[in-house]
Amino acid sequence: MANSLSTLGAARGRAQPPRQPDRRQAVQLKRAHEPPATADGMRILVDRLWPRGLSRERVAADLWLKDAAPSDALRRWFGHDPSRWAAFAARYRAELARRPEVLQTLDELRRRGPVTLLYAARDRAINHAVVLRAVLDERRGATARTRPGVQR
Repeated sequence: MANSLSTLGAARGRAQPPRQPDRRQAVQLKRAHEPPATADGMRILVDRLWPRGLSRERVAADLWLKDAAPSDALRRWFGHDPSRWAAFAARYRAELARRPEVLQTLDELRRRGPVTLLYAARDRAINHAVVLRAVLDERRGATARTRPGVQR
């Protein structure tokens, strides 16, 4: 079937390049205060501010991607207030949508190997890195769904 579809595309003057599977790996999350591990792969700090009280050696970030963090205004408004979580997540998603280069950078790094997003927030369930990972996972899934024959 695949050969007949390629032949049909070529017969219509549109050569179909072979499709490559989506190789973007799942993203791990880790507090910046936790020690690095080999399984972390590339460690990317996604906070706008450096984690208070931690040295560069202790964080062991391979990359500090400040632009992946929420804006200062959004970060201050949220203040880690659980009652604002849903609104924060929606606003942060809107900010990320206006920064496609950040998402593209993270996608490219995920194609190269394991990626761990580092954050300083105390709450492991309610923080911007959780939203960022969800956005990246959705992008991974959307790409796989648009490419026939690609399994996740």
